[in-house]
Amino acid sequence: MNKLYEQAKKVLPNSYSKYSKFKVAAAIKLKNGEVITGVNVENASYGLSNCAERTALFTAYSQGVKKEDIQEILITTEQDDFISPCGACRQVMSELMPKETLVHLTNNKGEIKTILNKELLPLAFSEDDL
Repeated sequence: MNKLYEQAKKVLPNSYSKYSKFKVAAAIKLKNGEVITGVNVENASYGLSNCAERTALFTAYSQGVKKEDIQEILITTEQDDFISPCGACRQVMSELMPKETLVHLTNNKGEIKTILNKELLPLAFSEDDL
């Protein structure tokens, strides 16, 4: 997990968060050991912004990664408190990652809380609802 934390912290400065000043980075570890990162990218039209978790997941999928390839994801910020994914990210994570994926929430002190993906959004909307 230290490698994931290091990778996320390494890309955190790349966050384009000029409006909120709230930098977020995510690092996804695949079952083959590869790590894919993402940061939040804001826009003056706030609805067009993208969170770090979704950036990392969309990057992974654009590179051919499949749901079953994902082992864990780590999310970090410059904050001393833990943060968790927003509702939109929880929905995307619910669909694009296995339910048992480890989700590591970290803070600026290096402390880590780990939960399962399925715990983030227990009543997620899915293809079964269509």
